[in-house]
Amino acid sequence: MKNKVLTFKTNINCSGCVATVTPHLDSALGAGQWEVDTQSKDKILMVNSQAVTRDRIVEVVTAAGFKIQEFEPGS
Repeated sequence: MKNKVLTFKTNINCSGCVATVTPHLDSALGAGQWEVDTQSKDKILMVNSQAVTRDRIVEVVTAAGFKIQEFEPGS
């Protein structure tokens, strides 16, 4: 099964926010399977996924205290 990249718009906007969400995402996805572009105006979370669902990612980020919504590049 090939990995796909899922993208989300978030309010994870600084290194402190990334540090807060890291244990949640690492636990759910595995270390190195995601990154947040805090320089982007939309604070894009990119997830390399083989099995995790969009719903699960939204659940994990929301539980960590952040806002998240699906993002389609070019939209």
